[in-house]
Amino acid sequence: MKNRRCSHCKKKGLQSDMLLRQLKAFCDQNCFAEWAAANVSKLAKKGKQIESKRLKAKKERLKTKGEHLREAQVAFNAFIRERDAQEPCISCGRYHTGKYDAGHYRSVGSAPELRFDEDNCHRQCVPCNQHLSGNLISYRINLVKRIGQERVDKLEGPHEPKNYTIEQIQDIKAHYRKRVREMQKQKAA
Repeated sequence: MKNRRCSHCKKKGLQSDMLLRQLKAFCDQNCFAEWAAANVSKLAKKGKQIESKRLKAKKERLKTKGEHLREAQVAFNAFIRERDAQEPCISCGRYHTGKYDAGHYRSVGSAPELRFDEDNCHRQCVPCNQHLSGNLISYRINLVKRIGQERVDKLEGPHEPKNYTIEQIQDIKAHYRKRVREMQKQKAA
């Protein structure tokens, strides 16, 4: 039997009950019952938090590579829109109040190895990106003006295919989310 301070009544005393010795914090069962009744909402909240973390980790483990790629693409696109927030549409050159996309010069379907290449993706208005299939002729003309002919030629040239692992995709997602947060902090300051 050990002499311990009770977590509920704060009295120091011996713990005689085997159950209470395992709990190591209460002088008797009555103190434990009173403490539990007073803290039931806190305990329930903590239990929900633990369960929520467990479920989140389990869902993360069950995600497919495609799901991770989609999440990384969303983070990358948010970065592109934030990076080019002060720029006009890369294709038509106009500013408007509508929605903007992160438009790829070489599409993800035709050049998946350029999916996360920052030179290949720029802010583009929805009409150009979705309704005019990227408005590529104007896109290329303005892309040469923005990044230079040499970098455009590099985009148009051959590339090695990239086979990302899930860990690499998660790193890409974390990297672009972090960059967006940093840019938003700078804008707010």
